[in-house]
Parts: sequence; structure tokens; C-alpha cells
Amino acid sequence: MRKKLEQYKGALTPSQITDGMNAAIRNARRLVDDAELLLNDRRYPTAASLATLSIEESGKLMVLRHLAGAKTSNEIKNRWREYRYHTKKNVMWPFSQFLSKGASKLKDFANLFDENSEHPYLLDQVKQIGFYTDCLGKAHWSEPEKVIDEKLAVQLVNTAKIFANAKEVTETEILLWIQHVSPYLDKSTADAELGLKKWYEEMQYLGLKPAGENKMTKFIDDGI
Repeated sequence: MRKKLEQYKGALTPSQITDGMNAAIRNARRLVDDAELLLNDRRYPTAASLATLSIEESGKLMVLRHLAGAKTSNEIKNRWREYRYHTKKNVMWPFSQFLSKGASKLKDFANLFDENSEHPYLLDQVKQIGFYTDCLGKAHWSEPEKVIDEKLAVQLVNTAKIFANAKEVTETEILLWIQHVSPYLDKSTADAELGLKKWYEEMQYLGLKPAGENKMTKFIDDGI
């Protein structure tokens, strides 16, 4: 037997991207459901760590959207690296904290994606100390039950529940994303925002988003 499972690293079709995103959505729900059971049983460290795993599964959706628009072999390679790198999948976890501090427009959340930000690494460390003992700092032994308390566990489970509430996607949605958004993600902010607005508008036209106000336009221009 192989010592390690062989990981796929090539291009994916829109249909395969859709399957991967929906698998991640379902698994994120499963993980946060398990985390909530542990939370109710006051198993705070494991609940916090499982909630973090759920957040990471939800974070795969964004990475897979980027992979959908990848063209070159180098782009594809980088997107797969992000997919399998924990801190690239949990950049969104402080979203509710940003909201509580007054963030409302898309641009207000830009710091979530700052490569110099420490919050993705902080969450990854929380996940580790919720599962394992370790020797840290000046030879200090870390034990999960002495580090992860109820408040932190509740916060992470609630955050994971928000992200795991995502609706499953369709192949048409991904095709529209490739058409309207992917070409502009690495361009100017104005181009990317216009692409997002057009993407949502066509989703509405096809009945894949609720009719009426373009909520993406509102999020970008006016805030939520």
C-alpha cells in the first residue's frame, strides 16, 4: 500500500469544481453538527477544533472558485497549494468580528485577505491546541482543557455554523463565475467589483438568485 494518498493537482472542469464545492459544503455541515454535539456536552477543546475544521472546509469554496478560472499550469499548481494549505482556507473566520466593528461594504473586509495578517495562523494554532498537548514558550506544557474555554468554543462553533449554511452550487453558477468574475480577480478592484455585479445579475436572470434588488451591488456600493 502507498504510504500517502495520491492527491490530484491538475485542471478541473466546471462540473468537477461544482462537485468539489458541494462536497465541501456537506462536510462543513457535518463537522459543525459534530462540534455542536460536543459543545453541548461541554467538550470545549474538541468542539473548537472541529469547528475550525468546518471553517476550513467552507473556505475551500473560495479556493475552488479561483481554481475554476485558473488558466496556466502555474496558476493551477498555486490554487491546489492553497486548497491543501490550512491557513489559506480560514481567512474568513473573523468576518463576524469585522461586522461587529462596523464593516459593511465589500472593501471593508479587504484586510481579511492581507497576506501579512496573523489571524489565519491564530486559528490554525487554536485547532492544534484543541487536539494535542504540546510544549510551548519557555517549556510550558499546553493541555487542551486548560487552554480552550467555553467562550472561545461557542464563538468558533457559531462562526462555523454561519459559513456551513451556504447553499449548494450548480454548474451554471460556476460557468457564470468563470465568465464574469475569474478574468478580473487579479485586475483592478473596480473591474473585479463590476464582474461580481454582473455575475449576480445574470444569476438573478436565470433564477439562481432571488429576484429584485441586486444584493451584490448593494454589498459593494452601500453595505449590508
